[in-house]
Amino acid sequence: MSASVPSVDAQTLQPDQVAKIWVRHLTSLFFPVLSLSFLWTGPHAWYLAALFMLPAVGIFVWDTTAHDERRQPVVALPAWPFDALVYLLTGLHFLILFELIRFFSVQGVFSADLVMLFLVVGANSGFSIITAHELIHRRKPWEQWLGRLMLCTVLYEHFYTEHLRGHHARVGTPEDPATARFGESYSAFFRRTLPAQFQSAWKLEAKRLGDESMRLFDRRMLKNRVLHGLVIGWGIAFAVLAGFGYAAFAAYLLQAWVAIRLLEAVNYFEHWGLMRRQAQVSFVDSWDTYSWFTYYGLTGLSRHADHHAFPVRPYQQLRVFEEAPALSVGYIGSVDAVFAKNDDFMKTAAIELGRRGLGPFEEPGVSGEEALARLGEARQQEDRIDLDRRASWKKRLSRSWKAVPMPARLALVFAIILVGTTAGVQWETGGGEMGFGSRTGLHAWIFGSLAIVIPVRRYLGAHAIGEISSWGVALAMILALGVCGDAIFY
Repeated sequence: MSASVPSVDAQTLQPDQVAKIWVRHLTSLFFPVLSLSFLWTGPHAWYLAALFMLPAVGIFVWDTTAHDERRQPVVALPAWPFDALVYLLTGLHFLILFELIRFFSVQGVFSADLVMLFLVVGANSGFSIITAHELIHRRKPWEQWLGRLMLCTVLYEHFYTEHLRGHHARVGTPEDPATARFGESYSAFFRRTLPAQFQSAWKLEAKRLGDESMRLFDRRMLKNRVLHGLVIGWGIAFAVLAGFGYAAFAAYLLQAWVAIRLLEAVNYFEHWGLMRRQAQVSFVDSWDTYSWFTYYGLTGLSRHADHHAFPVRPYQQLRVFEEAPALSVGYIGSVDAVFAKNDDFMKTAAIELGRRGLGPFEEPGVSGEEALARLGEARQQEDRIDLDRRASWKKRLSRSWKAVPMPARLALVFAIILVGTTAGVQWETGGGEMGFGSRTGLHAWIFGSLAIVIPVRRYLGAHAIGEISSWGVALAMILALGVCGDAIFY
């Protein structure tokens, strides 16, 4: 273990020094505050809803630039301020869900707000799983129950069983469904891990109750924790449907889906390509990152190697281990890379594993060319496995769709979205506010504006004024086009 700053005994610290450390961890309030700001200021016009992307873009840029945090934690730092922050984050999660349900009890499904829900509130729900993860690792039963309840609200309570009793015991082995294999893409990993983790959790619970192959209607199943999570999670979801309507129900399901996608993206890159070489988990079996924002904004999740070595260690006490492979950017940037540039992520990760002699590489110092060649071989093998796993009709459908020329595909998608959203809004509003033709024209204006702004932003960001400035210009363009659209169509 290496430390850029020596450990400090907390007895030598003054209260203001402890406060300075705690204040840095208040960065974890970013996603909850952004979500509440979005929910408390809506409903929004489509061009105003888009403005809520800018703070998230700022965090993305921060997380992907050189702001390292390698200081080791203070020994015996008082726990209560950091525990209080976890409880605050927990309370904010439930408040945000309540506000989400209230918001969409008066807002329709076919709105820009639902799209921004995907980007803002869904991201916060994914962040809340980190808080739940911290709680389920605590020793106090009531804290574990609180973490499980948070997982119920994203319809993923079986994570409690599979993560604690499955993943931590089997990480870095072929038996762990949450360990992504060398060369495995995120889409293939997601299709594999989602059912496999649930099946693993179910078997672990059935084994705990006395019979791994027991039937669903066995009386012992009444004590099955995975079954409890399903009943509570979906019970809450259907209570939202019954009490607040289909729009609130759809929004609730969407935030849960985004949270699950984000969780599994994190699972994907936290162990991608690593294979355990000894019985006990070591510091080289997990990926770390040195990002300042990931450490403070995501409650210590960046120091994943120490977490797997000492699962009950609280987030503020997690240490940096130079032996662990390191992601090139923080978790926000890594999630974006996994979703949008998965091949680039795998190439960067393969070179890092080759340099350190981890994963499929037996010795350190493997050249980048050799690492990429090995990755290419693994990708071909993983693609064959994934194709065999997927249903034949999906393969045929995918081939047929790819055979359609790109312009025709874009036109077809545009037409489906245009007609679908117009019909949806007309149905939700009863058609009294605006005729179908005018509504179609307004939506064509909106989608056309986005079609203009998106390539402009990409060009400016890549060739001219930088990421943040290019987003500012793009959002200013959207604001101007939105005001013009209102003047024309209303």
